[in-house]
Amino acid sequence: MATSAVRRAGLESIVRRQAEFHLAGSFGAVASLASSARTELDVIVIDSDSIRDLLREPTSGAAIVLLTDVRDARSIARLLRSGVRAILSRESGPDELLSAIYAACDGLVLLSTPIAESLADVYGDLSLEVEDELSEEITSRETEVLRMLAEGLVNKDIAARLGISEHTVKFHISSILDKLGASTRTEAVTLGIRRGLIPI
Repeated sequence: MATSAVRRAGLESIVRRQAEFHLAGSFGAVASLASSARTELDVIVIDSDSIRDLLREPTSGAAIVLLTDVRDARSIARLLRSGVRAILSRESGPDELLSAIYAACDGLVLLSTPIAESLADVYGDLSLEVEDELSEEITSRETEVLRMLAEGLVNKDIAARLGISEHTVKFHISSILDKLGASTRTEAVTLGIRRGLIPI
């Protein structure tokens, strides 16, 4: 959904080039989408800087990928609570948009760097001890992925075993490396063993 016909055409083109995606429709306003959608949608891509309608109109429970130049943390928090699962700059390229769609399909949240930084600024007053605790917390899914890395599985195999996309596997691995402070998969596995995350 985009108010500009040119931008709508561009978004449609990106989605249509992906064989695994089905474009259900294209609309110029959120209200039109809510009243016209007759099929159950998995993901809705919206290009807009006007978030009022988005927060007010129901979107059938679909995950929303939002392209916007809105940056303030309060609006971002409201959008995330309303069902938006990815927030990118309106100037994001096709690869970024596709990554956001895959993430939304898999139930993940994806934020562009400026958006994430605006949220981080809100929590910038956390003590170092609290920050350390948060950065070290590994989720159960990340633990699963880490153990599969220890088995020597590649992204494709991990994706198949967990029933998720390879894009999602990459997100999990990136998060694992960040939380463990590792620069490679091998280092992450080593640290995982030391912390008792990987049984030996």
